[in-house]
Amino acid sequence: MARKELHSNHLIGSIILLGGSILLFLSIIVSIHFGAADLSFQTVWKAIFSYDGENSSHIIIRELRLPRAIAAVIVGAGLAVSGAIMQGMTRNPLASPSIMGVTSGSSFLIAIAFAFIPAVSYSGLIAFSFIGAGLGAALVFSITSLSKGGITPVKLALAGSAITTLLSSLSTAIGIKFNVSKDISYWYAGGVASVQTQQLYYVLPFVIAGIVLAILLSRSISILSLGDEIAKGLGQNTKVIKLLGMIAVLLLTGAAVSIAGMVGFVGLVIPHITRFLVGVDYRWIIPCSAILGGILLIFADIVGRMVNAPFETPVGAITAIIGVPFFLYLARKEGREL
Repeated sequence: MARKELHSNHLIGSIILLGGSILLFLSIIVSIHFGAADLSFQTVWKAIFSYDGENSSHIIIRELRLPRAIAAVIVGAGLAVSGAIMQGMTRNPLASPSIMGVTSGSSFLIAIAFAFIPAVSYSGLIAFSFIGAGLGAALVFSITSLSKGGITPVKLALAGSAITTLLSSLSTAIGIKFNVSKDISYWYAGGVASVQTQQLYYVLPFVIAGIVLAILLSRSISILSLGDEIAKGLGQNTKVIKLLGMIAVLLLTGAAVSIAGMVGFVGLVIPHITRFLVGVDYRWIIPCSAILGGILLIFADIVGRMVNAPFETPVGAITAIIGVPFFLYLARKEGREL
């Protein structure tokens, strides 16, 4: 019976990887189609596969809409895989980059960069984003580890919420003090509307490296999710695994925040949905989370353009509408551990 269930989970995982990849490609086409300028699907197809540099519609697609669609996929995949890694390593169902202070840490350091280094390059912003992600995570885990009774899922969530609020408030104060509020507001709204091709060239290697590292660690994360003692008994070096796992999280979250700002709850919701569909084997959870995360964010971006057309609703607001009820459900479920 267990073998049948395992086989069924792997079958579903294969369907998600194959069918999800096809759906992801089609969703990119649909995303490119929607916008202020009315472009047919035929024009979209030709712009991608038979580009004409003299055609204004092709230029709009290649320079504006295609980078936006690809950015949504990259950010969604990166945040979803980050959440899966964090949940697996900490055995905490509430863990995700937005809740554990990682994304707010990135945005806080970006605010500092805008305030004190006005001419900062985009590569510099990425570096600040990575450092900030590490700072946010370090603060949350340090505070929680010092509390009475040690680390629990709800304590991590509470500490993460507190650190997120603190860093967001400090970022707002910096924006007002140094007159960079307009620049900072983009990062806190969360969105991919103004992403350019050059930005993708910078962040894509980091996202690919993070996902590849996560996949290489997936078997170890599966064992680690059973508990530290069991993992050690099976010969796992838990400290090295956690260190490499956090490096993957910082690569993925830092890259995502540097181009899209604070897009919340993707890393919370998607790993739970994936785990429900494919089981507890992270060799399937991580790649499937990447596919489903990309699909979620690209459709959230499409919905954001349709809700209040011709104005755009930030994609972070759309994901929050989905994620907040889910987070409250999980927090209530885990509340007994307080």
